[in-house]
Amino acid sequence: MKERSQIISRLVESLPPSGIRKFFDLVIGREDIISLGVGEPDFATPWRICEAGVYAIEHGRTSYTSNRGLMALRRAVADYLEERFAVAYHPATEICITVGVSQAIDLAMRALFNPGDQVIVIEPCYVSYKPMAILAGAEVFVLPTSMREGFQPDLERVESLITPRTKAILLGYPNNPTGATYGRTTLEGLAALVRRHNLLVISDEVYGELTYDSEHVCFASLDGMRERTILLSGFSKAWAMTGWRLGYLAGPREVVEAVVKIHQYSMLCAPIMAQYAAIEALRNSRRDVEDMLAA
Repeated sequence: MKERSQIISRLVESLPPSGIRKFFDLVIGREDIISLGVGEPDFATPWRICEAGVYAIEHGRTSYTSNRGLMALRRAVADYLEERFAVAYHPATEICITVGVSQAIDLAMRALFNPGDQVIVIEPCYVSYKPMAILAGAEVFVLPTSMREGFQPDLERVESLITPRTKAILLGYPNNPTGATYGRTTLEGLAALVRRHNLLVISDEVYGELTYDSEHVCFASLDGMRERTILLSGFSKAWAMTGWRLGYLAGPREVVEAVVKIHQYSMLCAPIMAQYAAIEALRNSRRDVEDMLAA
């Protein structure tokens, strides 16, 4: 038998274990601990959404779908993005349904990055951003933010990290884990940097519906950003569907085509019954989202 160093990929060996998992291991068996470690709503999935998934199973809708996802769901996603955030995508060519937003992040990075490309990540951030970028072959440049600054990125410091090899900025807002979000002024400042340096943006906006004190601004809706943005979102947070594992990616046609190429070899498609449930979520469950936000 070969030694571990000869069996396991050096790249994988270099990745640190998830910090969240370390905390979970520390508190196993403790009943006096409240977990704030996982981005999961304290609600069950609204029943009307569950019924749509059950109906799909009961009526034999248990096969594969298109690699891109059900066209009915892609149309529902396109309608939702245009109605809620004033950004238009073609459902046939510019949207891909994914197995959660985590897979969308992975697909976006693998579709974009070549070895040696650099990506800027704003911290604190979702625990998977940096490892996924590294696995995609990118070099990660980190911009720390602090509570004192309201976890807002300093635009001059962002620009100081940009080099000729910088390909993208990765945004996650509202932020996991801090809850901070970015207003229009900050986002327009970032958009100006993106234009000036000819960059791309991977924008994880899965928490967008959980914006309480202002309206969520979709990065792709800003002037000149639609063709530079790979928009990631899903159903886990706003519709309390974490276990259904369903997200989506929207972006320029050529990027989505590359994403689908990876998706078809690695995952094939998202579960069909979850896709039918998501159609119900987008078409008929707006009130459920509002009720959970108000709770």
